[in-house]
Amino acid sequence: MLSSVLSSKMAIRANIAIMRAFVRIRELSSQNREIIRKLDQLERRVGHHDADIGALIDAIREDATPAEEPCKRIGFDP
Repeated sequence: MLSSVLSSKMAIRANIAIMRAFVRIRELSSQNREIIRKLDQLERRVGHHDADIGALIDAIREDATPAEEPCKRIGFDP
């Protein structure tokens, strides 16, 4: 605040630098909020995929494992 009251060239430069720093901080925080919002959207959209993939893997394993009962032969036994 003192730099905005003083009228020297150095005080004016300091005041401008301070204002630019605050503007930059505001821009960065805005960008971070946008990134966080997009990550939340992505998580909502993709979050359930793990369960779906797990169900697919279980179904494939179930189909790939041999049946525990021996298959009956088709035809006549000698």
